Amino acid sequence: MDEIDKRILVELQRNARLSNQELADRVSLSPSPCLRRVRALEKSGVIRGYHASIDREQYGLPINVFVLVKLEKPTEDNMREFETQIESLDEVIECFLMTGNHDYLLHVVSASLKSYEQFIRKQLTRLPNIASIESSFAFGQVKRRTQLPRL
Repeated sequence: MDEIDKRILVELQRNARLSNQELADRVSLSPSPCLRRVRALEKSGVIRGYHASIDREQYGLPINVFVLVKLEKPTEDNMREFETQIESLDEVIECFLMTGNHDYLLHVVSASLKSYEQFIRKQLTRLPNIASIESSFAFGQVKRRTQLPRL
């Protein structure tokens, strides 16, 4: 990946709805080579997709919870099973494998405290091999950034 590719990525992170012509103009390329570079970035997996950024509160999911999960036995099979199960839970919008005292950090969104309680009682605690669950509620979001820092 060269400097032109990085400039393309910066512009697409700012506005993924740019036309190829607008993008080419912003990175000082003609349209055909610009499109070839974008397609190459997509094919290589550097660009994974294009998404709309949604205001969760206006959408009806104002509750953000960060959940630490510890497995009873974090064996490869147990971890694979947990990760497969987590994929099916829509409330979990991010899941990170962690070092330290806990095995996973989940970012969970919810419409209300009651719906979060139901998620814990009826879904998360029913997953096999969970030793502990700790929830921390976010009062608000101080910073949200989708654009990666420039290298």
